[in-house]
Amino acid sequence: MLTKARVKAKILVVDDEPDALELIEFNLKGCGFDVVTAADGEAALRQARLHAPDLVLLDLMLPEVDGLEVCKILRRDPATSSLPIIMVTAKAGEVDRVLGLELGADDYVTKPFSPRELVLRVKNLLRRRSATEEKAERMQVNELLIDLPRHLVSVQGRPVELTATEFRLLSVLAQRRGRVQSREQLLRDVWNYDNVIDTRTVDTHMRRLREKLGRAARYLDTVRGVGYRFVEA
Repeated sequence: MLTKARVKAKILVVDDEPDALELIEFNLKGCGFDVVTAADGEAALRQARLHAPDLVLLDLMLPEVDGLEVCKILRRDPATSSLPIIMVTAKAGEVDRVLGLELGADDYVTKPFSPRELVLRVKNLLRRRSATEEKAERMQVNELLIDLPRHLVSVQGRPVELTATEFRLLSVLAQRRGRVQSREQLLRDVWNYDNVIDTRTVDTHMRRLREKLGRAARYLDTVRGVGYRFVEA
């Protein structure tokens, strides 16, 4: 039986030092976060695409693909372009810090760091992102209008009658436009399910939502084998 629970933010932690990885993971889990880890750049990119994290803690000095290159790749990919990134590295020079920020990192923490400060940085960045998303109360994409406070959707000025779940599904995808959302993630964020057993309910609702949106259904993109995303096609 599916149970309901409060959705936890998911953090991807990337570091090639086992002790640092364990320390960060321990402190984040202790504060209620879900944690996914990676020990090199290639694994970080795979995990980011697979798990759709809410934030990435990214070490700069990584084997094979370094943190700066990982940051650049994440920023170029529409699915991860708006993903919050905090650089965590032993490099404390101003040039390295500025370069990381110029490449798209949202914040920068140097080693050794206080675990408490790191967790606060994570919480603050997630809070700022949440506040930004909540301000987008009225989203207009060409002929599609989503009015969150009034719980209304229209296409070319004509109202579209959606169920509460269909409206929530469309809103979540639109607020995270460009970012791929797995079926499992949507079940947690739209339906508030904790234990994911059957993801077919997402596909069923998506099919009905597309039928109702008509020509505006083109904004709902299927990413084969992963899930869905909202695109401004």
